[in-house]
Amino acid sequence: MGQLADIIVVGAGVMGASIAHALAERQFGQVVVVEQTALAAAATGQSSGVLRCHYGIPVLAKMANQGLSWFKHAKAQYGVDVGYRGIGYLVGAGPDDEEAFRSNIAMQQALNIRTNLMLPHEAKELWPDMEVSDFAIMAYEPEGGVADPTLTATAFYEMGKQLGVRYQFGQPVTQLLTQGDRVIGVEMADGSRWMANVVIVAAGTNTPGLFDPLGIEVPIRAQRAQLMLINPGVNVGKRPVFSDLVQLQYGRSEVNGTLLIGNSDHRDPEWVSKGPCPQGVTDDFVQRAIERLMHRFPRWEGAQFLGGYSGCYEVTPDYNPIIGPSPNSGLYIAAGFSGHGFKLSPVIGPMMAEILNAGNRYPSLESYVFRLSRFEEHDLLKSQYAYGKAGQMR
Repeated sequence: MGQLADIIVVGAGVMGASIAHALAERQFGQVVVVEQTALAAAATGQSSGVLRCHYGIPVLAKMANQGLSWFKHAKAQYGVDVGYRGIGYLVGAGPDDEEAFRSNIAMQQALNIRTNLMLPHEAKELWPDMEVSDFAIMAYEPEGGVADPTLTATAFYEMGKQLGVRYQFGQPVTQLLTQGDRVIGVEMADGSRWMANVVIVAAGTNTPGLFDPLGIEVPIRAQRAQLMLINPGVNVGKRPVFSDLVQLQYGRSEVNGTLLIGNSDHRDPEWVSKGPCPQGVTDDFVQRAIERLMHRFPRWEGAQFLGGYSGCYEVTPDYNPIIGPSPNSGLYIAAGFSGHGFKLSPVIGPMMAEILNAGNRYPSLESYVFRLSRFEEHDLLKSQYAYGKAGQMR
């Protein structure tokens, strides 16, 4: 028959670990997390770890703000180090996006998010080397910044273990076990089984493959994201994260003074249809990234390329997550976070607990908007004030 649990969580990234901890904290019974490789081994370990609340969809902005509060207070409240550095978050837009940008900032401020508009020349106090002439408007979140995704997953893991959560590593789930239209457990690659009344799939890009045999379409694709590390030649260790909505590039300073650079241009995505996410970075990516960087920081003539890596976003058609029940009783999903997941992870665990308490209903509008059925209903989550180039990603 197999081993017994009350709840099985498939996937031990930061999302699965957050969900497991939240359920154990609320005494949902025996929670077991099954993971094919290791803790935070896939997308979590490759995340840039940026914390910001600049979203055009109010519920996402609100959740990001709640997540930010957790990161800020994790050490004091839980006694865990998640690597939070409140270095701030600076974002700038060009003339074509100024009206939408101002509307988004007003919406965020109405949600009590600490963000303030800035004129481009004022931002030079935060980034003295930055060329700002093509920005029309900017904003600064003083409490934004970065945290460490692996440390965060480890914190949820350790706190969950203390509350009785069990983890099984090294075996992938090969199928979801059903009885009629109800899911009753999972089968592992070695033929062993875990039986439970509730299964939550938080398996990132592997999620659709588990739902396909049940006839449930989960529209998640793997999109490659490349990042590079540079030595700018000047110490930028305490400079805020910057998001350049003109050139669609972002950067986060490291403690050692180097800079991690990522791409915000998703107009021509590189889809990964089979196999693991590609490693390393391409010459084309590095060339484009350096050109954009040198436009933004023209005085960095001595900057050095130090290397790079790739990860894969788990992307839905509207670049927003799927959270909640599936058509099969007892089966839930928390996947498709499209690059937003890390900063939202402290909020997703409690949200999933509320959903489980409500059965197959959604307890609030905030969770309802992330339902799987929205894609069939053509009711995609969209920003009221989208940006021309960055579109719905922001």
